Amino acid sequence: MNIFSRDKQAAFYYDYWLILATCSLLAIGFLLLASASMGISDKWYHNPLHFLSHQTIYLIVSLIVVYFVKQVPLSFLERISGYLLLASMLLLTLVLIPGIGREVNGSIRWIRLGIVSIQVSEFAKSAMVIYIASYLSRRQEEVRANIKGFIKPLVLLGIISCLLILEPDFGAIVVMILTMLGMMYLAGARLWQFIILLLLVGAALATLAVVSPYRLMRLTSFLNPWAKPFDSGYQLIQSLIAFGRGGIFGVGLGNSIQKLFYLPEAHTDFLFAVLAEEFGIFGQVIVLSLFSFLIARSLHLGQIAAKIKNHFASYLAYGMGLLIGLQMIINVGVNIGLLPTKGLTLPFMSYGGSSMLFNCIIIAILLRVHHEITVGTVFTPKTYFLNTKVKVKSTHAKSN
Repeated sequence: MNIFSRDKQAAFYYDYWLILATCSLLAIGFLLLASASMGISDKWYHNPLHFLSHQTIYLIVSLIVVYFVKQVPLSFLERISGYLLLASMLLLTLVLIPGIGREVNGSIRWIRLGIVSIQVSEFAKSAMVIYIASYLSRRQEEVRANIKGFIKPLVLLGIISCLLILEPDFGAIVVMILTMLGMMYLAGARLWQFIILLLLVGAALATLAVVSPYRLMRLTSFLNPWAKPFDSGYQLIQSLIAFGRGGIFGVGLGNSIQKLFYLPEAHTDFLFAVLAEEFGIFGQVIVLSLFSFLIARSLHLGQIAAKIKNHFASYLAYGMGLLIGLQMIINVGVNIGLLPTKGLTLPFMSYGGSSMLFNCIIIAILLRVHHEITVGTVFTPKTYFLNTKVKVKSTHAKSN
């Protein structure tokens, strides 16, 4: 069966606003990556463009993948959602086997496939969202009316979380938990269920504080990084210095001092701090506005899909938007000292092949959602942006 056959004779309806926001983030990210990575690239590889050239290759591969993924019907994704989840569990298990998983900075998160390495947790996050979207579209009433419908996906998430803890990858765990809970809330799960879950999490943290106080101390060290300025607080202090130097308009592209071996992981986890130093508050507002528009656009697509009763597309758009948004919020929160370091990259901007690939796949899926709901709806300029009125476009749907 050819999964692309449905679109052979049909025009593809692109969401140009979504593409514009994504391309803007990619362009800004490439400028910042070039600035942040030249020093360390030259020191490690004697080539100031090492990381930038690799990121360019990652982007080209990602765009090729986007071209094919956007043509896959959502109905096919829904049918294979369970297999994708099982595949993610299998890969998360394989990465823990010595000789298969690759260790970087004390974490075993990568599987080497020939000359490239794939970060398995990136695939697991997307697979989880696709599966939960399928589950909610099938069990929406059960989630709303029965505690069992709320607990079932939590069991699967618990299994995946245990595998991620062994790597360890706490950032991926947090993102997956919050994304899933956000999707279930949007599906209509009862508020008291979330309250009980929060109480259980609170009890677990209290137990951790009693049994292993040093672990809790490490987790909360970001609250006072100056207590250990050359140990656990070093990275955050250097990041805060970058924000302080940036001021309103920054010191200019390429003029960051913190990226010159003061700020560890400047081209990955702390790229936003380099942005703050070189472009100031002005640059931060632009980037955060682009992310906000991208997230709002995803939620808007989900809202339209819900109105035409395409529940899988609706929850898929909600989940993908939440996935990008939460990664952005956590990364920025770490950079400014509001959250403990989690090792999460800034979507579309930080260096990383797996991050680039799977974030672009998210955009491809959102483009597919836009295409399918456009085939099923008719827009006026007012409804396209404000979603005040949506009509079913049955004649167009039948012709396609």
